[in-house]
Amino acid sequence: MAGLGGPQFDVKEATNHLRAVDPVLARLIDEHGPYEVVPREDPYHALLRAILFQQLAGAAANAIQKRFHALYGDRPPTPQELLDTSDEDLRAAGLSRQKMGYMRDLAMHVLEGTLDLEHIRELDDAEVTKQIIAVKGLGEWSAHMFLMFHLGRPDVLPVGDLGVRNGMKVAYGLEESPTPKQALQIGAKWAPYRSVGSWYMWRAVTAGRPTTPDI
Repeated sequence: MAGLGGPQFDVKEATNHLRAVDPVLARLIDEHGPYEVVPREDPYHALLRAILFQQLAGAAANAIQKRFHALYGDRPPTPQELLDTSDEDLRAAGLSRQKMGYMRDLAMHVLEGTLDLEHIRELDDAEVTKQIIAVKGLGEWSAHMFLMFHLGRPDVLPVGDLGVRNGMKVAYGLEESPTPKQALQIGAKWAPYRSVGSWYMWRAVTAGRPTTPDI
């Protein structure tokens, strides 16, 4: 299952809109250059990785992922391969019982078609979110990142992401990071290109150096 590609909208049109409605974003666009999203890896593997990396420091997660992939010839497993792997082998790779359960639930959803990654591009944002959050261990944040970076959807505002809210604090000179409700209000004017506005909030808080969230 291949990655699903980059933006599914006119980036120039989105940039022009954001410049017109928000002088703060106009400044960020000038400072950080054009919106760029690199096409991500296979969506199933990305969701599997998102579960593995939850609540782990990068070095520890990378070490576990290396042992996990070694079970399958140094690659991520297919859904069926994962379901066929014993608890003992997964525990030896460093996976907790909870993460094993989450990963197997993801594999079952894919195999049964209740998470239909083959046809997910045809679904609207609400249905994509519904299918992803039905998987144990995946929530709204994971769904928002998937919509933005795998489906290239234009109008996603991930207010549950602290980086976006911290970016708003920096960009708008706020005393503290806004609440999710306040972040929705700040980003309302960006519609229908809130994904692009959110990307510039990450740029604001990281001075353009680190990458956007990984899923």
